Amino acid sequence: MFPEISLHILDIAQNAVRAGASRIEIRVTERAGELTAVIRDNGCGMTPGQCARAADPFVTSRTERRVGLGIPFIKLAAELTGGRFSLESAAGRGTAVTAVFRTGHIDCMPLGDLSGTVFALVTANPGLDFLFVHTVGERSETMDTRAFRAVLGDVGLDTPDVKRYIREYLDEMNREL
Repeated sequence: MFPEISLHILDIAQNAVRAGASRIEIRVTERAGELTAVIRDNGCGMTPGQCARAADPFVTSRTERRVGLGIPFIKLAAELTGGRFSLESAAGRGTAVTAVFRTGHIDCMPLGDLSGTVFALVTANPGLDFLFVHTVGERSETMDTRAFRAVLGDVGLDTPDVKRYIREYLDEMNREL
């Protein structure tokens, strides 16, 4: 199991990349003793049968190994805190993973470097669109790569100056919250 919630988010988002998503939405809400992470994509999705088996670590669609631990681990991590987990998916329409952690529980791991996680996802996958919304209490901050693309035109999200700007933008979001 990962030592931080942000690494579970990274793993689930990478699953979305492998599933052919062109847009990945990450919403993290910290409110009233709970942290809710929702990762939603428009990738290939799963059939009802695949959804039913997704939490089994010995079932995976990947061919390079015979186990798939991302969903089982985030589910276990949430449930160990007294939280909950849900998976919604439809073939051809995408997937939504929701994990709710009770932050006051002794087994709740720290959130970790969420800004670093989002930065890594965006800059490693410059052709994809990411919507990241982080809410703490009543305050909310948003980063949408589509807004960056509207300003940048043909300049890629993986160019050094743009990467530096994205990192600063995410750090500022974190400071604002």
